[in-house]
Amino acid sequence: MTTDHGPADTRSMGIVHSALRRDLERTRIVLTTEPYPDPRRRRGLAEHVLWIMRFLHIHHTGEDVGLWPLIRVKNPDAGALLDQMDADHQRIAPAITALEDAALAYRDDANARQPLLEALAGLTDVLLPHLRREELEMMPVVAATLTTAEYHDVEQEYFVRPKSFLELGAEAHWVIDGLGEDDRELIMHVVPAVPRFILLHGFARTYRRKSSLRWGHGPAAALPSLNLALLEGRS
Repeated sequence: MTTDHGPADTRSMGIVHSALRRDLERTRIVLTTEPYPDPRRRRGLAEHVLWIMRFLHIHHTGEDVGLWPLIRVKNPDAGALLDQMDADHQRIAPAITALEDAALAYRDDANARQPLLEALAGLTDVLLPHLRREELEMMPVVAATLTTAEYHDVEQEYFVRPKSFLELGAEAHWVIDGLGEDDRELIMHVVPAVPRFILLHGFARTYRRKSSLRWGHGPAAALPSLNLALLEGRS
């Protein structure tokens, strides 16, 4: 059980990372499984990749502008690890741009499927180790440095309030897709009760429709949220 004044409950970070891993892998599955996407599905998949990259850029900006500077001030001993986080973000940024360019090309031309796969591999090569390091090394430092109330304030200021209600609606269903009940309950309580109800019930149909178009009903659709415990249990 967590309290507002106890060590920060940072589980939401891992849940968001798990959604990123899940849909990057779903994208790889769709792009490598015949029959390859028809034009409508291809466009939907490309638009989703572009959306994920926008989300990732905003996510990293929130860390760079809000979370990491606060940790530097409150915990100077974390400087070396924070420098590593910054260096990771610098390496990931051009891979995000490359994947965006490849997704735009694939949206207009099915022959751009292989370059999109290559750009996807280029991103995952630098992103996935970063996500793992952040969860296993950085988040324990955050938990030891901030209270749950302080971490919640950072979440609200840098990861929730800058987004429109439409953006939060799309994001909420994307994050909870494939989550277990405990994780679902945790992540939904990042948002206050009234908007949470609207987000859950007002955007579900749109998310299901777009998700069905992207992933179909095969192995990609069945992939759960890829948390570290699941991934490392497979290895």
